[in-house]
Amino acid sequence: MSRRPDILGEFTAEHRAVEELLARIEAAPAPSGGAGQDGGAASEPLLGQLTDLLFSHCAAEEEHLFPVVQHDVPDGGAMVFRCIHDHLAIGQYLADLQALPAGDPALDTLLGGLAALLRRHLATEEKQLFPAARKALPAAARNALAERLRADRAEIAEAGP
Repeated sequence: MSRRPDILGEFTAEHRAVEELLARIEAAPAPSGGAGQDGGAASEPLLGQLTDLLFSHCAAEEEHLFPVVQHDVPDGGAMVFRCIHDHLAIGQYLADLQALPAGDPALDTLLGGLAALLRRHLATEEKQLFPAARKALPAAARNALAERLRADRAEIAEAGP
């Protein structure tokens, strides 16, 4: 029987999905006569997928992981504060991108800023926050957090839109 990932494995897998979507958005062809190659009209559905994934991911980290990190990890409060600050900035980028009309020349600039922030944020979580959490939290606690996360997500999925 295969073992399900703990909460850190769940979030790391979502980080890979974020990176993959970013790469696809950056590779999408620009609309004719539009600015740059980053995120043309072909990237609009991908940007919607990225937005959904990021809002779900950030909310799940804030609900399921950050309270435990803040309480049980040395210097966890400071780590959580920095991550929440990044989550707020990510949310602002996404809101700004959604507000842009199609073909707006600011799209490339905003996508570039979002991509840089996301890559830095994901690296910080994976090199600092996750190892500290892995060290401080027993495997059983990390597995229980993952089960609660999956149960909450299943409940949300059953409720529908």
